[in-house]
Amino acid sequence: MELRHLRAAVAVADHLHFGRAAAELGIAQPPLSQAVKALERELGVSLFDRDTRHVRLTPAGELFVADARGALALAARAETRARSAGRGDIGELSIGMVGSATLHPLPAVLRAYRTRYPDVVVRFSELPTATQIERLRAHTLDVGFVRPPLPSPADAEFALLPVSREPLLVVLPSDHKLAGQQRLHIRSLVGEPFVRFPRNLGVGLHDQITALCRHAGGFEPRVAQEAIQMQTIVGLVAAGCGVSIVPGSVGALTGLGAVFAELIPTTSPVELALAVPRHGLSPVAAEFVAVTRDVTHVPKTG
Repeated sequence: MELRHLRAAVAVADHLHFGRAAAELGIAQPPLSQAVKALERELGVSLFDRDTRHVRLTPAGELFVADARGALALAARAETRARSAGRGDIGELSIGMVGSATLHPLPAVLRAYRTRYPDVVVRFSELPTATQIERLRAHTLDVGFVRPPLPSPADAEFALLPVSREPLLVVLPSDHKLAGQQRLHIRSLVGEPFVRFPRNLGVGLHDQITALCRHAGGFEPRVAQEAIQMQTIVGLVAAGCGVSIVPGSVGALTGLGAVFAELIPTTSPVELALAVPRHGLSPVAAEFVAVTRDVTHVPKTG
């Protein structure tokens, strides 16, 4: 039994006239009659009573046509959903992100994406860069907001699309002796205990902060406490566990009992990028990348 047979039966049932049904389907009447006869032979029942003047549904025909309508509607829905999935209009998207990405630029990107693709189910995982790379390799993430650079061979497996560049800030407990200053030289942090995230989970930002302390401050940061998430780092600083240096977007985490200050000397901005698999990108993920480019004004490259 083929869909064309179902369409033929439904069209004849709608018009109770083979000529008009054939015209609706865009075919000649003889092929339509042949299709209906072939269907009746396959079913072993008559679907229509017909004579030279009238066409009527049999009781078996009424039941069959009702189910045929449902089958055709289901087939049409399957076709529509398949085409939508192929365009990236529906499906599921799994996004990884370092903690600071939740402050910027993810809210703006996600707002634009959900406006364009409201039927896509989006899931988030707040993870350090190294863990995101593992999850991307395992195909349990589609894309991820990470802190470059990526270690080899990950740099060959994933394209990095820059989405944000921001300065570094000093974060201090609100009752620290240096609190209240708008700008602080890195040398003023000599001897201070630091709250940091583990290097193995985010090499790029970790090494940039270490190099700043060494070369501009003349000291090695003394780690008093480690934490993975930026909000946790700020909370530990607020609790008096030490000071920290964080990306500028983290300065939005006010009200936790910590204060932020600009850093002297001015450093190269820290970069946030979207890690995208070079191969096997799903249509849903490809559309998310396109929206991210639009919102963050990242030029499209090869």
